[in-house]
Amino acid sequence: MTESTALYDIPGPHARRRHHLYGLASTVVILALVGWFLHLLFDTEQFTSTKWSPFAYEGIQELLLEGLGNTLKAFAYAAVLSLALGALLATGRLSEHRPLRWISTLLIEFFRAMPVLVMIFFIFVALKVQPLPALVAGLTLYNGSVLAEVFRTGIHSVARGQGEAAYALGMRKTQVMTYVLAPQAVRAMLPAVISQLVVALKDTSLGFLITYEEFLHAGKLIASNLDYDLPFIPVVLVISPIYIGMCMLLSWFATWVARRERRSPKTKAVDVAPADPGTLLPGAQ
Repeated sequence: MTESTALYDIPGPHARRRHHLYGLASTVVILALVGWFLHLLFDTEQFTSTKWSPFAYEGIQELLLEGLGNTLKAFAYAAVLSLALGALLATGRLSEHRPLRWISTLLIEFFRAMPVLVMIFFIFVALKVQPLPALVAGLTLYNGSVLAEVFRTGIHSVARGQGEAAYALGMRKTQVMTYVLAPQAVRAMLPAVISQLVVALKDTSLGFLITYEEFLHAGKLIASNLDYDLPFIPVVLVISPIYIGMCMLLSWFATWVARRERRSPKTKAVDVAPADPGTLLPGAQ
């Protein structure tokens, strides 16, 4: 006997049969697309040893590792600075002082609306900043403004009575935010924060447009400057899984954090001393 919920009805035998057919048809389509893609790769001789031979050289491997290290370095700087900027702008937007709140709101909306590539190019070309600081600055301004809204939304997601109770105890606003609201808001906003960091990691690939020697820039050098039948597709097949793997690792970490935060806190058993006879209450026998 099937049960129903407030959101949907449990599918019956006919619905389950249709779902299985839909899943089977989708699987066939996906396999057909993969097979067609592989056919094109083999037909254009993308798996010949000539195209893949550059990756056997130590110099090429060192170039890729150096580019990967530069990508991770730019991401680390951008992640830390974005979190700091987001917290600062969120604090300003939650402030009781109207001018500070207006300035923070203006900065958040401006940097959220501005394309990342435009900011990176402006900092690199107009301000004549070096590639790494220009890339990190552009990523920080954009992702920091987005994270500011994530932080503000997380604070507002806490029940209003929590803050009111803290104020009733005589706590100042800074104490209420630090000890009451922020710790509870972390549970709601942490998965979104990590997901935004995934965006920052992917956007580090924009650095090759300003000649920053990151991972994609290294692949571009290999694909365009070597006399090995121009191995563009092999370079893509090498670089793409690494980018995808790093982003999936961060996404998995976000999922793990969300699952961990949903668990009920475990209490530790405490040894209790046996009860001793004490003074009887008045009137007790």
